[in-house]
Amino acid sequence: MKTRRRKFLRLMAGAAALPLLPRVASADAYPTRPVRIIVGFAAGGPNDIAARVAGQWLAEHLGKPFVVENRPGAASNIATEQVVRARPDGYTLVMMGPPAVLNTSLYDNLNFSFVRDIAPVAGIVRAPEVMLVNPSVPASSVPEFIAYAKANPGKLNMATAGNGTMPHVAGELFKLMAGVDLVTVGYRGGAPALVDLLSGQMHVMFETPIATVAHVKAGKLRALAVTSATRSEALPDVPVMADFIPGFEASAWYGLGAPKGTPAEVIDRLNRSVNAGLADATIKQRLAELGGAPMPLSPAEFGKLIADDTEKWGKVIGAMKIRPD
Repeated sequence: MKTRRRKFLRLMAGAAALPLLPRVASADAYPTRPVRIIVGFAAGGPNDIAARVAGQWLAEHLGKPFVVENRPGAASNIATEQVVRARPDGYTLVMMGPPAVLNTSLYDNLNFSFVRDIAPVAGIVRAPEVMLVNPSVPASSVPEFIAYAKANPGKLNMATAGNGTMPHVAGELFKLMAGVDLVTVGYRGGAPALVDLLSGQMHVMFETPIATVAHVKAGKLRALAVTSATRSEALPDVPVMADFIPGFEASAWYGLGAPKGTPAEVIDRLNRSVNAGLADATIKQRLAELGGAPMPLSPAEFGKLIADDTEKWGKVIGAMKIRPD
C-alpha cells in the first residue's frame, strides 16, 4: 500500500511539473520569431530613437528582428492599450516614456492602468530638461531668475511643449517649489515654443538638451540649470537645479515594458540583454547624443521608478490643475 502511494505521489509531482516545462523551454529559446516594439509617437522623436537603439542591439544579440512600429495618437495611450491587450508572450513590447506616468493623472477614463497592466522590462535612458531663458532676461543663475520673477509676478511668460508634457510639468514643479508666478503658455510641440523663446516673445522654457544645446553654445539662449540629479554630459558647465532648490528632480526616462503576465524568464532575458547593451561604448555614445545617460535597472527597480514618478507627477498635475490639450 505504501509503495503504491509513493509511486502515486511521484507521478503527481511529475505531472504538476509538466506545464512548467514548455514555459521554461520557450523562455530559454526566446525569441524564435520577430518581436514588435510599439512606439506611441511618430518616427524621429526620443521615444522612437530609444526604441531603435534598443531594438538594433537586441536583434544583434538575440538573433531575431526587433521591429519598431509607430502608433502615434492620444499622447501614446493608443499604443499602450494595444500592448495591454496583446498576448503576454514577449513578442509585443512597448517603449515607455514620460507619458506613461503623466497620462495616469491627466486622463480620467483610460481603459487600462499602466502600473497594473504593463510589466516593466528594462530602463534604457534618462535625460534631463534644461531651464532656458532668453538673453533679454536679466538673470544668469537660478537664484537671480527667482528674484527677478518674484519682483515681477505674472509678467514673465513660460513656454511649454503642450499641456501635460514633461517640459510642462517640469516647469510647473519649478513654479511650485520656487514660489514664483509665471504665465504658462502652451504650444503644440517644443519646436514652435522654442522659436518664440528665441525671438524673445517667451522668457523661460524647460526643454531637452538635444533640442537646445546648439542654441546655448551659440549664445542665443542662456541655460540656468539642468533638472536631473547630476550634471549633463551635453552641458557639463550647467549646474543642477537641486543646487538651488533642494530635492528638485524632473528627468525624462525611456524604457521597455510588456503586457502583464509575460513570463518572468522572458522579462529577465530581455533585461539582461538590454543592460549588457547599456554598458557598450557605442550605445553609450548614441544615448549621449540624445542628451541622456544609460539607465540600467532590474525589472523591480524600473517598476519602483514608474510607481514613484506616477505618484510624484500626479501630485503636481493635481495641484496645478493641469488638463490635456
